[in-house]
Amino acid sequence: MDELVASAVSHWGPRFTANGVTPADFDDVLSGLEHWSDWCAAWVARGSQHEELGREALAEGRHRSAGEHLAQAAVYYHFAKFVFVEDLDQMRAAHHRAVTCHTDALPHLDPPGRRIDIPFEGARLVGVLRVPRASAPPPVVVLIPGLDSTKEELRSTEDTFLVRGLATLTIDGPGQGEAEYDLPIRGDWAPVAEALWETLGSLPEVDRSRLGVWGVSLGGYYAPRVAAALGSRVAACVSLAGPFNFGECWPGLPQLTRDTFRVRSRAESDEAAREIALTLGMEQAASELVAPLLIVFGRRDRLIPWQQAERLRDAVAGPVELLMLENGNHGCANVSPWHRPRTADWLAARLTGGTAASDRSLTAKAGR
Repeated sequence: MDELVASAVSHWGPRFTANGVTPADFDDVLSGLEHWSDWCAAWVARGSQHEELGREALAEGRHRSAGEHLAQAAVYYHFAKFVFVEDLDQMRAAHHRAVTCHTDALPHLDPPGRRIDIPFEGARLVGVLRVPRASAPPPVVVLIPGLDSTKEELRSTEDTFLVRGLATLTIDGPGQGEAEYDLPIRGDWAPVAEALWETLGSLPEVDRSRLGVWGVSLGGYYAPRVAAALGSRVAACVSLAGPFNFGECWPGLPQLTRDTFRVRSRAESDEAAREIALTLGMEQAASELVAPLLIVFGRRDRLIPWQQAERLRDAVAGPVELLMLENGNHGCANVSPWHRPRTADWLAARLTGGTAASDRSLTAKAGR
């Protein structure tokens, strides 16, 4: 395989299987993939097989199976496009199929989901709301993806919250997913936070007074920015693998990541993209973050240095815990059992009235 294919596998391989790609499919697609130019088409071809299973199940009235198959197909189409910015038409076609399959799956998931449109600066953000069965409106967690992830990728993360009685609103923010074509990446998420707060107030199914925010990778930067902007309106926040300042990480980022950021920030060059990336920083906002914060990070993260997590820990105003996973890669997808259940428990405790003593430095050794 060429250098770019090898880079994608090296940096993100465990993330595929942690978020819905079967190990057999992952191995099979990669075994026949030599050139990056074939990446998108290869994953679309495999995704179409899962979509066909879903369409057959729908036609036969097997709705639960249809939801599972179509949601899985959406993940495959998502990974076809996630950092594939060398052919934007091909990327956008794959993304359209991801959105279509995910939308068609939503009524048949358990619990079901529905799309939520959020007006924003003359355009819109799109979210997916899923609410567990409850006698009263439950707490809600806003899930924020990263630079190259979208709401279609986060179903398995949603499920960890839903089974604990927490509703989820998973969004595509500016520069992400369905919003990436109309709104560029931005460092200031205070306007996004207010739009989210207003939207949550219009959803009688959830209790926005018990609000949590969770984000991964660049979403691990956006989530603390939302929490800082909303202040005491946020009950708890989780930052998974987020940078303290994204521009400072620029020299060590893979070329695929840099190219993706350049395209989604509307930058004209790599240097211009880095200048924009430097505006994605917590230097001023951290002092306004008063909600309890859990930072989850992998010591072996090769995209965002682990010292960025310690900077965030030391800068925020409110109570904070740092869960450092010694063997964790970027996003800690390779050690997900060591953080996903714990994160869900941590948020559930804070959103449902439970409390636990916070510690500014936790270290977990993921046994391998």
